[in-house]
Amino acid sequence: MSITKRELFASATVLGVASRLPAEAADLAQPGFDKISEGTFKPDWKSLQDNYQAPDWFRDAKFGIWAHWGPQCVPEAGDWYARNMYMQGSGAYTHFVKTYGHPADTGFIDLLPKWTAENWNPDDLLDLYTKAGAKYFMAMANHHDNFDMYASRFHDWNSTRIGPKKDIIGIWEKAVRKRGLRFGVSNHSAHAWHWFQTAYGYDAEGPRKGERYDAYKLSAVDGKGKWWEGLDPKSFYGDPVMALPNGFDTITAAHAWHELNDRVWDEKPPLNNPAFTRQWFLRCKDLIDSYKPDMVYFDNFDLPLGQVGLDITAHFYNASAQWNKGKVEGVVNIKPHGPFNGGVVVDVERGSKSEIDERPWQTCTCIGQWHYNRRLYTEKKYLPAADVIHRLCDIISKNGNLLLSVPLRADGSIDSEERRIVEEIAGWMSRFGDAIYGTRPWRIFGEGPTQVGTGMFGERDQKSFTSEDIRFTTKAKALYAIPLGRPAGSVTIKSLNKREQGRVKRVEVVGSRDPLTFRQSPAGLVIDVPPSASHDFGLAFKIFGVL
Repeated sequence: MSITKRELFASATVLGVASRLPAEAADLAQPGFDKISEGTFKPDWKSLQDNYQAPDWFRDAKFGIWAHWGPQCVPEAGDWYARNMYMQGSGAYTHFVKTYGHPADTGFIDLLPKWTAENWNPDDLLDLYTKAGAKYFMAMANHHDNFDMYASRFHDWNSTRIGPKKDIIGIWEKAVRKRGLRFGVSNHSAHAWHWFQTAYGYDAEGPRKGERYDAYKLSAVDGKGKWWEGLDPKSFYGDPVMALPNGFDTITAAHAWHELNDRVWDEKPPLNNPAFTRQWFLRCKDLIDSYKPDMVYFDNFDLPLGQVGLDITAHFYNASAQWNKGKVEGVVNIKPHGPFNGGVVVDVERGSKSEIDERPWQTCTCIGQWHYNRRLYTEKKYLPAADVIHRLCDIISKNGNLLLSVPLRADGSIDSEERRIVEEIAGWMSRFGDAIYGTRPWRIFGEGPTQVGTGMFGERDQKSFTSEDIRFTTKAKALYAIPLGRPAGSVTIKSLNKREQGRVKRVEVVGSRDPLTFRQSPAGLVIDVPPSASHDFGLAFKIFGVL
C-alpha cells in the first residue's frame, strides 16, 4: 500500500472532511512511513497462510490477562455505552440522561475528560497478574469509540492530550517488559466509522422528538474556549456517512433501522469514507512501530478493512522478524466464523472448541463485562475463579490459550471482588501450573460427562464442569490429567485403562515428588487422593509410563 499526502487530502476534500484530518498529518511527508516493511510476508492471504506459524512462546504461554480499559469505563455501566447511549429506550440512554443530561445537549465527548486514571498503578496490577500466572498481557489501544490510548501521531483524540494525559500503552508496555511478559495491543477501531453513527441520531418519541444529538450539532469552531479547543468532534465521532434519516416516529422503528444499517458488522472498507480507511492504516502502523508488540488483536471477523488489513498484518510479521533477528514472534488475532486456513491465530470470543485443533488458537473472555459495570460488583455476579481455571484447562487441552479480561474502573483500579478472584486464580496456578505451561495436547483432550460446544459466545450456555470431567496435557515424558473439581477420595480415569494404554508406572500430584497409590484395570486408572493434596477447583496429576 502506498499513501501520499496529496492522495489523503484529495480523498478527504472530495468528502468535505479535509479540515477534520489530524494536525499531525504533516508526518505523512516522512519518507517511507506509508510503506510496509519488506520481508517474507506479502500483503495477501496466500503469503500469510503459506509462511506463518504461531511462535513457540505463544503455544507455551497458555494464559494471558487483558486490560480492556478506556473512557467507556467512566459510567461504570458496561459494554458499548458510547453507542447505546444514543439509542433512545436503551439502558445506556436512560442511564446517560439521568446521570449526565440529554444527548442533544451533552454527549460522549463530555465523558472523555472524566477518564482521569488517578488511581492507576500498573506496577501493582502487573505484579498481581504475574502472580496469577499470566505469561502475556494485552492492553486495549482503542475501541469502537475511536479514542486512541497512546501517543498517536495521526489522531488528535488520544490519551496524551485528553483524559489521563498519559501514554497509556507506552506505560503498560514498559511495565510489562520489565516483568518478562509478552506484550499485546488490541485494536477495535476499524468499526468506528459505522458503530458511532448513532451519535448523529435523534429521539423518535417524547418531548425532544426529532432533535439531533450532539455529534450532528458540533463542529471545530464550537470548541473555542472549551477543553477541546482546536479539535474537531467529527474526527472523533466519525463523519455522518450513515446518520439516522429524518422521519422516524417510534423507538422500535429507529432501532430496527440501526440494526439493519450502522449495526451491520462488515469488514469491507467504507466506500463513502476512504479517508477513514487510510487514516486507520496510519494509526495502526504508528501503534505497531512505536510499541513493537508481540501480539495485535483485531476485533474483527476478518482482517480489517480489506487490503489495508492485509497490509498491516504483513507489515507486522515482517517487522517482527526484523526486531527478533529473523524470527517471526508476532501473533495476530481475528475472530472468523467457521473454518479458517491459517495466516493468523483465531480467537473464539467467549466460546471454545469441542475437539483438539491442530492449529494454536485462543479464547478471550472476561470475568464481567468488557467495560467495567459496577452492578456486577454489587450483585456479586463476576465469573468465579473456579470457572476460569476449568475453562483454561479445557481450552489448553485442545491446543488453545485463554486471554482473560479483568475490567478496570475509570480511575485505573480493580475492585475488591476482582482482586479476590485473581488471587484465587493465583493460588491454583502456583500449585498446579506445571500441568499448564509449555504443554501440548495428548491424543484426546479429555473425558467426562460435560459437553462443550464450538463457536463464539457459547460460554453463556456452558454447564459447570465436575470432578468426573478430566482434561489431558503432555510435556516431556509426562501425561497430565486434570479433574475439573475436587474429587471425593479417589479419581477414576477411564481413558487410561490397562487394555488400551499399557502399564502406568508412577503417579504424582503436580508440585510433589511423593508417589500416589493407584491401580490400573480394564475399567481405568484409579488414583487415591490424600485430602491434603486436593483443591476445591480440582488438582493435576503427573503420570509416567503412558507416553
